[in-house]
Amino acid sequence: MNAEEIKRRYAAGERYFLSAHLEGIKLINANLPGISFWGSNLSGANLAKAKLWGANLSSCNLAKANLTRTNLSGANLSEANLRGARLHYTKLYGANLNRACYDDSTKFSQGFDPAIHNMRKM
Repeated sequence: MNAEEIKRRYAAGERYFLSAHLEGIKLINANLPGISFWGSNLSGANLAKAKLWGANLSSCNLAKANLTRTNLSGANLSEANLRGARLHYTKLYGANLNRACYDDSTKFSQGFDPAIHNMRKM
């Protein structure tokens, strides 16, 4: 599945893309609020500036993903793999980051404290 197919299916009303293999997909500036990628592999994906508020990204592999300036307000990222991900200027207001994992190579916005969000350092 590629980015254009996801956008087309989303526009047609589909919201559930569970356990999808989307490694390296480019959804820059995509407008996909409320989409569910539960359990999907989005490693190395470029989701910069995407509008994903209310999205379900729980149990997703987002290792080395670019989430710079992405709107993830109210999104569920519980148990997501964020190791090596870039989250500069990412909107995480009301996001569920419970047990999401990160490492020393994960880049957060200045002042963001993963411990407050019950994240796990790996």
